[in-house]
Amino acid sequence: MEENNKTESIRYPEIAAEIEAMVKVDQDMREGAIDDEETWDESVDPKNTFRMKEIIEQVGWPTISKVGKAASSGAWLLVQHADKDLDFQKLCLNLMKQEPLGEVDLHDIAYLEDRVRVNSGQPQLYGTQFQQVEGRFVSREIEDQDQVNKRRKEMGLVTLEENIEDMYVRYRIEKSGNK
Repeated sequence: MEENNKTESIRYPEIAAEIEAMVKVDQDMREGAIDDEETWDESVDPKNTFRMKEIIEQVGWPTISKVGKAASSGAWLLVQHADKDLDFQKLCLNLMKQEPLGEVDLHDIAYLEDRVRVNSGQPQLYGTQFQQVEGRFVSREIEDQDQVNKRRKEMGLVTLEENIEDMYVRYRIEKSGNK
């Protein structure tokens, strides 16, 4: 595991830095909105989507060898939040799937696959997309639910049940009606 080796050789360090800065703005806005809805900025996602289109036009999908692990996952995150541009999300998912093993985190592919499927009105494969119903996190429809944890494991994800528990902690929400 050479994940901590920040001296990794990447081809586009300037783009990596830009993606990481975009992710910081994205996450600061989202984290702030958990406690204060006023911090939500409607301009963040469209601005990031526009710039990600330019980056992909310039260098293709920002893979680990091109921009490093953090920026590659950051690129996925920004595309994940491009919900108003489903065609762009589909394009990025296809680009990610075409990359050799090890160039894109499987975790990122799983999340974007589910996001695209949900945004297209299809059931998800990995159970990564949720909605809140009466204070509880409820998975959006899952295709072949009995096999979801097997598929999740293949993509490096924890079980669906562990994921749900983690969400209550991450979003600082007390479980209601689940004792």
